[in-house]
Amino acid sequence: MRWRWISLLALCFVLPLHAADLSVDTGHGAHIWTTAQLLSRPDVQNVTIPIDVAFRRTMQYRAVPLAALLSGLEHGERLQFVANDGFSVDLTADAILNHAGAKAWLAIEDPAHPWPALPDNKGDAGPYYVVWTHPAAAGISTEQWPYQLARIQRTQDAATRFPATAPDASLPANSPVRQGYMVFQRTCFACHTLNGQGDAHMGPDLNIPHSPTEYLSDDMLRAFIRNPQSLRRWPEAKMFGFPTQESLSDTDLNALLAYLHYMAQHKAGL
Repeated sequence: MRWRWISLLALCFVLPLHAADLSVDTGHGAHIWTTAQLLSRPDVQNVTIPIDVAFRRTMQYRAVPLAALLSGLEHGERLQFVANDGFSVDLTADAILNHAGAKAWLAIEDPAHPWPALPDNKGDAGPYYVVWTHPAAAGISTEQWPYQLARIQRTQDAATRFPATAPDASLPANSPVRQGYMVFQRTCFACHTLNGQGDAHMGPDLNIPHSPTEYLSDDMLRAFIRNPQSLRRWPEAKMFGFPTQESLSDTDLNALLAYLHYMAQHKAGL
């Protein structure tokens, strides 16, 4: 039996600990990519990210253009990015296929050269991480940089998939509540559910049993969204916050609060 334990111990040093598979399905069947396959692609290159969202400093990656992995993707479609830690975010095909400046890349963690740990004890970013060059050109928010990525799949819009999260259709198109719903999808839905609906499982539901607007003043809620540590000092917290106008403008923040106030009056099943 001893030789078996020695063999298993040897494998721990031989096998790449961070190698993993990535499932990609744009509606034409899933394609499974391994770390080795991605790193051996002819279009893999070194990419420098001056202000990396997850690491909060300049980072260099081996990466491939994300659009190159999404065969058959068309403008107007949506993709869901699912991470191993329960994070889930939707991205539009228009943002990914944008050629006006912003460009999405799939960063691949090389098992021989693993990435450093994330700051503030937030774990690892690997094995795959969507990063952006010139993100402002497409209005890419901090929540649209999913790391610990495991799966990319075609999906429908949030209102179709999760109708209990959508404002009533009778609201005018220019309603702050409607704008707030769009902001919610971009900034909150990646980690939270609402009215019991959504794919993410990192944070609590934002409407049941209580909306945060029911136990926090608007000023406190604004401060919390900007900097979660302003309400509770918790080094293990996963929420990054939206401290700048570039990450979340005051107009969008006010619209988000309008949406949360509205949904507090429209709880699922109540």
